Parts: sequence; C-alpha cells; structure tokens
Amino acid sequence: MKRGTESVADGTVADPILEVEGLRKYFPIQGGILNRTVGNVKAVDGVSFEIGDGKTLGLVGESGCGKSTLGRTVLRLHEPTGGRIRYRGTDITDASKAELKRYRREMQVIFQDPASSLNPRLSVGKIIREPMHSLTDWSREKRHARTVELVEEVGLGTEHLGRAPHELSGGQQQRVGIARALSINPRFVVADEPTSALDVSVQASILNLLNDLQAEYDLTFLLISHDLSVVRHSADRIAVMYLGKLAEVAPTDRLFESPKHPYTKALLSSVPRAGPERMEDRILLEGSVPSPENPPSGCRFHPRCQEYIGPVCEEDEPVFEEVADGHRCACHHYE
Repeated sequence: MKRGTESVADGTVADPILEVEGLRKYFPIQGGILNRTVGNVKAVDGVSFEIGDGKTLGLVGESGCGKSTLGRTVLRLHEPTGGRIRYRGTDITDASKAELKRYRREMQVIFQDPASSLNPRLSVGKIIREPMHSLTDWSREKRHARTVELVEEVGLGTEHLGRAPHELSGGQQQRVGIARALSINPRFVVADEPTSALDVSVQASILNLLNDLQAEYDLTFLLISHDLSVVRHSADRIAVMYLGKLAEVAPTDRLFESPKHPYTKALLSSVPRAGPERMEDRILLEGSVPSPENPPSGCRFHPRCQEYIGPVCEEDEPVFEEVADGHRCACHHYE
C-alpha cells in the first residue's frame, strides 16, 4: 500500500473516494415486560473522516471501540443511525437496496475470521465466483477465467479450487477471502483486521499480498487493526478510535513522530521494540474502557488519562480540530 501524504493545505484529503461526516451507529437495548428500548449502545458516535482515491487509512484502537462497526456501517452492512456517507461524491446514506447493488461492485470487505466468513458447503471456486453471479452479468467463461486468475494472484493454485474451506490452513482461507472480495474488481475495500486471526508467521505474507494487490488494481483501503505495527508500514494516514469516537487522525509518519492525544501516546508506547530499550517510558492506562452504553461526559478518555487537567476534561467534549496540516486531534490540552 502506497505511503505518502494525501492532505492539502486546509487539512482535507485530496481527491477523496470516501467521505464520512458525523456518522453514528447506535444499537438499541431492549428491556422490561414490553421489551421496549431502554437505552442504546453508542458503538459509533459522530465520526468524520475522508480517504483519498488509491490511498490507505489505518483505523486502530482497543477491542470494543467500534472499529469493525464503523467499517460495516460505511459499507451499509449496518444501517447508520445518523450522519452522512458519500462515495465518489454521491450520498449513499439513504440509498435503497436496489441502488446499493450498483455500489456493491465497487465496495467490498475482507472479514476478520476467514474460517467463519467462508461458506463451508461451497468449494473454493464457488466461493470466489459467488459475487460474480450476484453482481455481474459476466459469462460462465469469463467467471471461470477470473477465478483462475485470482486464485493464482493470491498465492494459491488451481488445485485448490475444488477443495472445501476446512481443507485449507488459516492463511490459505484468508487468501480465498481476499480473492472473493476482489473478484468483481472493486475500487474500495474494508479490510477488517485481516491478519488478527492468523499465526504471526503468515501475517506478514498476507500484508505483503495486500500491498501488491493495491499496487496492481489501484485499490483504496480502510485497514482496521488493533496493532499499530500492522498499519504503520501500510497506511498513508492513521485514525485512532476510542469508545466510538476518533481521538486523532494524522499522516502515518507524523503520528508516530509527534502524537498529540494521550490515548495515541499510550498506544504507541505499547508497540514492541527490538533492541535493548527499557520499558520505562511505557504508559500503563488504569481502569478499563467504559461502557459505550453510558460513556463518560466531556472527554471520553478522561477517566483513564494521565494528562488530566481538571473539570474541563469532565464537562466539555473536546473539538476534533486541526492541529497541523492534515493532523486532527480531540483533546483540550494537545499542546
């Protein structure tokens, strides 16, 4: 995935393929005798970002912060509660199922767990061809040719086409999932933790494969991960998410060199480093992530923040504002 900057002078993204504004996704909580809605899990709560065409945005954060929900809501696999989603300049927030079918050809997803995302009753060949049946009018010969081409491009052989998913290793299963996502030539792909379910020994090969495929097909990625080391060498920009909101967004190099948000600093301090460096500078966060059902007032990170400065952190929600060219942060005291 290509590295570099994609920001222009005012901090926006040049030539965005995806624009998300104030996106919210709440899941209702049912309770009582009449099973009424008694609350909401605020999984995504007012998120805004852009991704440039042909670029990669890395989305990182702790488990349960809303990363996967955000990715699925962007694709309209979850219906948004509020906000706007624009793809290639067109608002698809309220698009009907019939209208969305046209965009499904351009917007695909690679799921986190390949074992559970592949139909165990279908062969590898049928799994790869399935999106072509549903979303294209290609001939049988073209579908077969595309299947053979893809299975080889992802590092498998034609001998795998007749096998069932359970006959493959985890890395091979994920390669099938990647081939399925690319079968209809999409332009935008959500890669939802594509390596987290795999052995460390095969994670690098999958990331390198995504790099090569992006260069070949000029793909745009939303790369979701809880591991900063995964997105560092893949993403043009990184967005840090905490409890349903974005804490910081910056070009990759700048985020690692000059993080502004205390949560980002804590994440970066936990990245393993080779060599004799001691762990004296590691930031250990106290407590656990609050419930998205009842998030803290003010800054959502303030109960765990070691740079807490007083009541302003508890009472006023920080503005997600520009702190440098292409660098945004939601913190009362980022300076």
